[in-house]
Amino acid sequence: MTSSIPWKERLAAGTEAVQDDVVRWYRNTQQGKAYVPTMIWGTLQTEAYATVILGQVVDFLGVPDDVPAGVAKRMQRQRVLYDGEHHYDVILGEQALYTNIGGPEVMRAQVDRLLRDIDLPSLELGIVPTAAPVDMFPVHAFNLYGRADRVHVELVSSAVDITEPSELALYLEAFARLGQGAAYGEAAKELLRKARSYWDSAAQLT
Repeated sequence: MTSSIPWKERLAAGTEAVQDDVVRWYRNTQQGKAYVPTMIWGTLQTEAYATVILGQVVDFLGVPDDVPAGVAKRMQRQRVLYDGEHHYDVILGEQALYTNIGGPEVMRAQVDRLLRDIDLPSLELGIVPTAAPVDMFPVHAFNLYGRADRVHVELVSSAVDITEPSELALYLEAFARLGQGAAYGEAAKELLRKARSYWDSAAQLT
């Protein structure tokens, strides 16, 4: 089964209500997987990074501007990384470290956050290098909740939830293949340090 809700409908009252829903999902789901090729996974975003992202959403969709409240809820959701009861496997594309969200200072702090949290017991963070051979054609970002009970996909116009078992199996296979091409541990940290150096240089030019 697949359900789709337009963003303008979901965000009709602003961003805070949707973030409330996400907080509940994470509290009630002790494990999950996420693939995010071009931006930072929401649960690892800094406050400054999240402020830019939600501000862009509000501007693009023309929904009520309650960005500070929405960001506060997004920060609240991140508590699941530190409570000892949750675990997440996350794969970022290397491009996510370079997509310019808010400028060099915001990006430097964001990369620092990843370097700080990569060793959390609750997190397994992989990064797919830009030129890595991956046995999977390029695909959109997606989140797998629980023991693959649901896939959540965010499109430009709507959010889509998928629960059909045969489709869930495909997403699990895609995640496994992407993971085979990802760098973990010290190799992932080296990619992060490389990105940090890039943003250091960019900051000097501004």
